[in-house]
Amino acid sequence: MEIYSTFILLFLIMDPLGNLPVFMSILKGVPEERRNKVLIRELIISLVILFIFQFCGKYLLLSLHLKQESVSIAGAIILFIIAIRMIFPSGTGGGIMGTTPDGEPFIVPLAIPLIAGPSILATLILQSSQHPGNQLELSMAVFFAWALSAAILMMSGKIMKLLGGRGIFAIERLMGMILVMLSVQMFMQGIALYQV
Repeated sequence: MEIYSTFILLFLIMDPLGNLPVFMSILKGVPEERRNKVLIRELIISLVILFIFQFCGKYLLLSLHLKQESVSIAGAIILFIIAIRMIFPSGTGGGIMGTTPDGEPFIVPLAIPLIAGPSILATLILQSSQHPGNQLELSMAVFFAWALSAAILMMSGKIMKLLGGRGIFAIERLMGMILVMLSVQMFMQGIALYQV
């Protein structure tokens, strides 16, 4: 397992640039003095969830009698759907995850599913079970991907002003294209493992 490639994969799945408009729209109803506190709380919750799935996900697989191939194929399908929605967004106004309830967010939708979504959780379970001896490297990749995503989200206002609507639009489409390729590769690996 290479930390760099795993870090890139996890960072792309987290999609902080694509989620910037969603985060800003969800937090716009929160008083300005509380926004950073709420965002930090949600980011910490998401990191805890990511580590729980990294270390305990394989036991979930065992208890449900699921094979690695199933997780790989399911994760690839979810990742593919998210990537397609990044490239061709619907006009719902709620980003790739749909609309959100009113009020101050708690766990849903910021921590889950926007940061610790189903595709990254499936990817962590898969990586953890495929590379059981590399938990330290995977933990570092998770932490660095999360930290970079957190830094981007904490500077959301400045980044939105700098890139503008068109810049965010272009970056999200580019990340979507990369995720399509990664999801197809993950799907093919799952099929190859299933046939062995």
